[in-house]
Amino acid sequence: MSCPICQKDADQKYRPFCSRRCADVDLGKWLNGAYAVPSSDPDDAEEAIDALEQELERRSRPH
Repeated sequence: MSCPICQKDADQKYRPFCSRRCADVDLGKWLNGAYAVPSSDPDDAEEAIDALEQELERRSRPH
């Protein structure tokens, strides 16, 4: 397995990375938003609140 940051062989201690440095580089990318997990949530906070309220209201109605 090669390090996803520098492509050197992975070190068992830092797997899947080759070193602490590469592991920290990867963490930094997550923290700075370079990596992102796709989401279907509304981007706007007001939209998110409205969507949640509508869902809670829908669930509280009798079937």
